[in-house]
Amino acid sequence: MSIQDRYRLWTEDPYFDEETRQELREITDPQEIEDRFYTDLEFGTGGLRGIIGAGTNRMNKYVVRKVTQGLAECVCDHGQEGMRRGVVIAYDSRRYSPEFALEAALVLAKNGIKVYLFDALRPTPELSFTVRHLRALAGIVVTASHNPKIYNGYKVYWDDGGQVPPVKADQILARIEARESWLGIEPLSLEEAKRCGLLQIIGEEIDKPYLARVGKLALYPDLDKQKGKELSIVYTPLHGAGNILVRRALSELGFSSVNVVLEQEHPDPEFTTVPYPNPEIPATFELARKYGNAVKADLLLATDPDADRLGVALRTPQGDYIQLTGNQIGILLTYYILSQKKALGTLPDNATIIKTVASTDLADEVARYFNVQVENVLTGFKFIAEKEMEMEEGGWGTFEFGFEESYGYLAGDFVRDKDGIIASVILAEAALYYQQIEGRNFFAVLERIYQQFGYYLDDQESLALEGKLGKEEMALIMDSLRQEEIHELCGISIERFDDYELRIGKNFETGQTYPLKLPRSNVLRYSFEGGGFVMVRPSGTEPKIKFYFSVKADTLAGAEDFLRKVKEDVMQRINQIRAV
Repeated sequence: MSIQDRYRLWTEDPYFDEETRQELREITDPQEIEDRFYTDLEFGTGGLRGIIGAGTNRMNKYVVRKVTQGLAECVCDHGQEGMRRGVVIAYDSRRYSPEFALEAALVLAKNGIKVYLFDALRPTPELSFTVRHLRALAGIVVTASHNPKIYNGYKVYWDDGGQVPPVKADQILARIEARESWLGIEPLSLEEAKRCGLLQIIGEEIDKPYLARVGKLALYPDLDKQKGKELSIVYTPLHGAGNILVRRALSELGFSSVNVVLEQEHPDPEFTTVPYPNPEIPATFELARKYGNAVKADLLLATDPDADRLGVALRTPQGDYIQLTGNQIGILLTYYILSQKKALGTLPDNATIIKTVASTDLADEVARYFNVQVENVLTGFKFIAEKEMEMEEGGWGTFEFGFEESYGYLAGDFVRDKDGIIASVILAEAALYYQQIEGRNFFAVLERIYQQFGYYLDDQESLALEGKLGKEEMALIMDSLRQEEIHELCGISIERFDDYELRIGKNFETGQTYPLKLPRSNVLRYSFEGGGFVMVRPSGTEPKIKFYFSVKADTLAGAEDFLRKVKEDVMQRINQIRAV
C-alpha cells in the first residue's frame, strides 16, 4: 500500500474516529504526510516509542491496537494457561498514557486474556516486579521514559519480568506484520471485560510487597532507622510516577528529612517546569537546587517520568550543588555494595556485577579489587536483566549490582529492569553511612576511588537526526566509521576496535581479529591503550546517534585535558562525514 493509499484510508474509513481523520485532513505539508505514513512505527526489542499523533508512524490508539493484537496472539499460543496467567499493564503521566493502557487492556480482553491494570500511574520497575509477583505471562508499560512531551511509548515485558527478549520480540513483530489491514481490531467494552472477570484493577496490594522487598536491600537498617533523619534530601519526581513510592520507600527505612519539589510533585503530561524531563540534564535540577539551598540538603534526587532512572546532585562544601554523571553514581553504588558486603561477610565467592559496554571501565577495576566478576553486555538494561537470569538458571554467579551509564541501576533479584526507587534507597543509605560512620561525603569517597584506581572521566555527545533523512544520515555515519580503520584519536593509540554489528574485534597491537560473543548490534567501540574508550551507536529509543567518551589519566587535570581533546577529534571527524 502506497503512502497516499495509507493516508486516504486513515482519512476516509469510518473505523478511524473523527478526531483522527480531521487531524490528518488538516495537514498541508506533503513531507509531513510522508513522515507519518512512509513506514509503521518500529517495534523493536523493547517495544514502541514515537511522536504522539495520527498515522502509521506515530503513537496513537490504532497503533496500540495493532501491536497489542500481535502480542495477544503470542499469548494465546501458550494456550489457556497463558491466557489465564495474563498480562499486567502499567502507565506513566504522559499524554494518552491512561487511554493507551486501557485500549491495550480491552484488546487483550477481547482475545480472552486476563488483564491486571493498575488503578493509577506506576513506575516501570514496579511493572517488572508485578509480572513476577503475579506470575503473569507478559507485561506492558505505556511510557516514553525521559523523552520530550511529544512522545509516548509502549514497552513489552515477558514472564521473567525483563523486557521482551529478541526472539520473543521477533515473534510478536511477525504477528504484527502478518496482519496487513489496520481495520477490524475492536476492543471489548470496559463493562464486558469487568463482567467476564477478564479485567482486574490492582494497586496497593502490589505496592506493599514491592516496597517490602526494596526495604530488605538495606545493608544497615538499624543505622537507617536511628540516623536516617540526619540526612537531608530534596526529591523531585519531575511530574512523573516516582513520587509516592520513592518517598514511601525512603520513609519506611527512616529517611524522614525528605523535601519534595512541590512544583514538580504532581503528574503533568506537559512537563511545564522542565524543557526535557531527563535527570541526566542539569536544567532538570534547577528547582531542586533552590529547595536544596533553602534547607541545606545533602542530596538532590530526581527520577524520570516512569521512575526507572535516577539523577543525583551533591552539596559541595561551598554550598552549591554538583550533578554526578551516571557512571559516577554507578561507581559509588558498586563500591558501597561490594565494600560493605565484604566487611559484613555477606559477599559471596561468586559475586558478579553486570554493566553495559557503554559504561565506565572503572567498575571493572573496582570489581577486580574485591575479587568480583564483571559481565559486560550490550547497551540497554534488558541485556543486564537477561544476563542476571542466565546466571540464576546456570547457577554460576550471584548478582550483586547492575548499572548503565544512562542513569539506570539495579540491585536485588525481584525486579528485572533499572529501578529508580531501589537506587534512591541504596544511595541514601550509602550517603548516610559515609556521613555518620566514616565522616566523609561522596566527593571524598570518589576521590579515594580515583586515587586508588586512576581518574576516569566520561561524557556524551549526541546528534538529533529525525525522520527518514535522519535515519539515512545515521547510516552514513556508521558506514563511514566502519570502513575507516582509526588507529589513534588525538594522538592516543587505539588498542582494540570492536564492531558489534559484524561481531568482530581487532587488536591493533597484534593485528589479530577475534569474535565478539555478544548479540549483533549497531555499535562501534574504540578502546584506548591503558584504559578508556570511545563508542558510537544510533539510539534504540530516540532519533539520535550517540557518542560515548571515557578516558583515564593519573591526574584530574590530565583526564580533563584528554577528554576535551578526544571529543574535539571525534566530533570533527563526524562533521567531515556529514559534510560530504
